[in-house]
Amino acid sequence: MANEISEKPAGQAPRPTCDEVLQRLTATIAARRGADPATSYVATLFAKGDEAMIKKIGEEATEAVMAAKDGDRLRLTAEIADLWFHCLVVLVKHGLAPADVCAELARREGMSGLQEKAVRM
Repeated sequence: MANEISEKPAGQAPRPTCDEVLQRLTATIAARRGADPATSYVATLFAKGDEAMIKKIGEEATEAVMAAKDGDRLRLTAEIADLWFHCLVVLVKHGLAPADVCAELARREGMSGLQEKAVRM
């Protein structure tokens, strides 16, 4: 099927799956959390602590909202990538991984959003 992520473009290696990218990025974040903040953005976030990490999620979410509101698909994609990255940083900080989020989404699958919200309250 044309335009599949896993389809191999002519003469190029196949693009990695989203799961592969998230796993590698999570491993990179975990490896850099104790690096020198002078040479690693991830280490800088960890050195600044929870407040800085949480603030970045809020900032990136706001930027994603503005891109969506403007209908700018390219900017929206970039802002969501930034948001996901900062969410991964917070997940790693708390000993979690994308698989934990996927497990929660799988648990909710097939459940009405209203029903799921009522269960949490």
